[in-house]
Amino acid sequence: MDDSTVPLGNRLRGEVTPPCSKSYAQRAMAAALLTPGRTTLRGIEFCRDTRSAIATIEHLGAKVVILDNDTLIIDGGLKPQTATLNVGESGLAARLFTPIASLLSTPITIDGEGTLLHRPMSMMVEPLKELGVMVRDGGGRLPIEVCGPIRGGRVTVDGSVSSQFVTGLLLALPVAQGATTIELRGAVSTPYIDMTLETLDRFGVEVMYNDGDYTEFYIEGGQEYKPTDYTIESDWSAAAMIMVAAAIAGEVTINNLSTLSRQADTAICRALERAGASLIIEENKITVAHREIEAFTFDATHCPDLFPALVALAAAAEGVSTIYGLGRLGGKESDRGEVLKEEYAKLGIEIELDYDEDTMRIIGGTPHAAEVDSHDDHRIAMSLAVTALRIDQDVTIRNSECVAKSYPSFFDDLESLKQRCE
Repeated sequence: MDDSTVPLGNRLRGEVTPPCSKSYAQRAMAAALLTPGRTTLRGIEFCRDTRSAIATIEHLGAKVVILDNDTLIIDGGLKPQTATLNVGESGLAARLFTPIASLLSTPITIDGEGTLLHRPMSMMVEPLKELGVMVRDGGGRLPIEVCGPIRGGRVTVDGSVSSQFVTGLLLALPVAQGATTIELRGAVSTPYIDMTLETLDRFGVEVMYNDGDYTEFYIEGGQEYKPTDYTIESDWSAAAMIMVAAAIAGEVTINNLSTLSRQADTAICRALERAGASLIIEENKITVAHREIEAFTFDATHCPDLFPALVALAAAAEGVSTIYGLGRLGGKESDRGEVLKEEYAKLGIEIELDYDEDTMRIIGGTPHAAEVDSHDDHRIAMSLAVTALRIDQDVTIRNSECVAKSYPSFFDDLESLKQRCE
């Protein structure tokens, strides 16, 4: 399916269980690769990014068996089976597995596909060189060739673009020969660093740092990952789309969610509350119901993946909503700020971008039918589909199949919720 038409009857009711967190899943798979023993990962959703990560750890030496459609049995071991790793369109996989590949004394090329080939990777080059890795890069883009082994020492990392490379270092360096101190400057998306530290703890690996301070990490080398049995929690990034859909068009219970999660996108709850939506929070589930949506102000600097969902929410509000963190959107699957402005304009919703003030302003209103384009960005496709719920005519979303990157059943789930409301 290349395009999706969001049909009429746009009211939602029922229950949904979102896919697992691909951020946690990829971290856990990387840790399982580095574990001398057998790890069991449960609750896996086989979206494109997850499948790319599975292929990557297999090429690096792990043996993977899929059980019961949502469980992985992984026998770890870093023994490369190929000289090239294709990580698909996953930015996290590219920045995570490059430091891990740097543990090897043979050249490994990390490559990708589609939009990933245009995303920035330059933040990895100099730090890896400082740690003794030979690096050849494509002008700050993939492909990148690395040849280690990576060694310990002191290294400075620019964290102002993404936390994903820091995640890769934190996962790789515990099994390097020497100890390493990472000095991190300008850290953004710090909740994702917390997710990495939590994953390391689950696998018995220790990193020393001051709690709440993301400026310096000390990693002792020569550590050993411990096998574990790990159930991956649901993805708040995916859940956010359904939660916003419910806030503007019905009442939905989202299962397998904990507000105690370290995922950055739990922040969607604060945004929904500010916008006036009804939230009922229970153990491992949240019910969101429609109320009149109010304009809101929200800082998404540390949770930039929420921008597309927040735009759909703001478009339904009376008045002008302001979202901070615009500068975080340029290195995603698309230039999300510009794409959201372009595609929402087709629906009759005006968005203003102010890069000097790092803000996006959304002027809420009544959207109209149009043909729009996802720009091959899964979160853009979902955002447009959510806004289309407010339109009494069909809306065609071109290249909507890109939702398979993170949430393959997204349109099926929306349709199921509509049917339950009939």
